[in-house]
Amino acid sequence: MNRIKIVLKHQYRTQKYLVDHTGLSAATISMYCNNHQQPKLDILEKIAHLLDVDVRELIEPSKKNI
Repeated sequence: MNRIKIVLKHQYRTQKYLVDHTGLSAATISMYCNNHQQPKLDILEKIAHLLDVDVRELIEPSKKNI
């Protein structure tokens, strides 16, 4: 699961910001933000760079450490 939507909200940015700066379609960004599709690592790194966060902040672990 990714946390793109959460980071966008905390930064007062919109999905359109990512559309404008990544060259990806609005539909693709929406799929990422709503966790209907996961971005490839290179795209996730690009988004992290645009949002000035570590890529790890955009990923929620699927396994919990015990």
